[in-house]
Amino acid sequence: MTSRSLPFVLALALTAAVPAAAQDASPAPVAGPTPQADQGLNADEGGLTGSVSADAAWQDLGIAITTFATDADVPTQTNAGSTAALGRALSAVVASDLKNNGLFKPSGPDGLPQPAFAQVQTPDYGTWATRNADMLVQGYVRAGGDGNLTVGCYLYDVKLKQQLAKAGWQVSPGDWRRAAHKCADMVYSRLSGESPFFDSRIAYIAETGPKGHRMKRLAVMDSDGANMRYLTSGQATALTPRYSPDYSKILYLSFLNGEPSIYIYDLATDTQRLLVRSKNPTFAPRWSPDGKWVLYSMAIAGNTDIYKIPSVGGQAQKLTDSPGIDIGGSFSPDGGQIVFESDRSGSQQIYVMNADGSNQHRISFFGGRSATPEWSPRGDQIAFTHIAGNLRIAVMTPSGQNMRYLTDSWQDEAPTWSPNGRIVQFFRTAQNSGTASIWQVDLTGRNERKLPTPVGASDPAWGPVRQ
Repeated sequence: MTSRSLPFVLALALTAAVPAAAQDASPAPVAGPTPQADQGLNADEGGLTGSVSADAAWQDLGIAITTFATDADVPTQTNAGSTAALGRALSAVVASDLKNNGLFKPSGPDGLPQPAFAQVQTPDYGTWATRNADMLVQGYVRAGGDGNLTVGCYLYDVKLKQQLAKAGWQVSPGDWRRAAHKCADMVYSRLSGESPFFDSRIAYIAETGPKGHRMKRLAVMDSDGANMRYLTSGQATALTPRYSPDYSKILYLSFLNGEPSIYIYDLATDTQRLLVRSKNPTFAPRWSPDGKWVLYSMAIAGNTDIYKIPSVGGQAQKLTDSPGIDIGGSFSPDGGQIVFESDRSGSQQIYVMNADGSNQHRISFFGGRSATPEWSPRGDQIAFTHIAGNLRIAVMTPSGQNMRYLTDSWQDEAPTWSPNGRIVQFFRTAQNSGTASIWQVDLTGRNERKLPTPVGASDPAWGPVRQ
């Protein structure tokens, strides 16, 4: 799965999809709606509202997640097995998503009662009340004759004894995990008031080999580390990837025969085209929010400046012209400004300028050095690497105020934001060995976790939510 859209089933159709008698669980696909569009379902009937700014209120919320039921245990073309096994796998992915984001503490599916297919829409609230469950997530999976799957997901408030949200998806066998991520997104968004982010992908650099001769390949994976795939062979070193806003392409830097080159990799065709090649050192290509422009930095005669070039190719525009090194531009979500790193003051610091290069001004004034800035998709914060002895991930406002650390390790760098702007991902280098791995931390700085990757990993780039 690359840039293709996931077909959605109209959430309201699920009302008739799993009746108490379990007669027919085949909601018809309807074009247009997505789970996000149904987040307000029954919003006026109770349940939780608000935002995640007060994290403690959410971390004590008991969410029971049961094994997804099926009307018939039949073989599937998935890597999870039959529909019964797939039901267990779906609920396990949902539980893992909700647990690993650091906001909730869900239970299940292991150790919990498994509802029958007919109970998916008629939960036994009494059973769950005795288990101290505040919220209940149930679902089902059904195999179609064409091999595709229908997955339904329901969120219930146990105390109020009512349904808070529901959605469903028809997916190909290879996309079953996307249905689970969409279910987790629905639950997360309905309970927290935040935008979803689980159904997203990450581009990164997979690293193998000894420290002095390391192979660096372009790779992609799901937000939880699953479905990892290499995109390049390793013949040329790959660095600093970034997803295009529509998920169809990946922008990255390659060093073939020692020449830095900026490529755009087309995920639908597994082909790539050259955008920029120069004998001069070239760094850090980045998309504009509309995908029409690419920022990059290039050094000429010892002076490194930031350039902007149309993503379809054409004439580059020079945006900075100061002595020293200007590098690492990142657009604001509205495309009106660019945050970047410069040593024009004598050390690495963070600057902001308008998208046309005007009004360049420094915003980091808190000691040490500051590098690799990236603007939050919300627009309210900038994540960066702060260097004062160790390298730590920090955030600040676009005006340079309220700086605070999110990590405290030996070498954490290159932050990238989750699509909803609540979590920051980065790579951590182990002392002595130089082995890199991808980590993430939420904005409280308390919920930190390492992502599973089969080999060393660096330069993560979190893409937007998939449609």
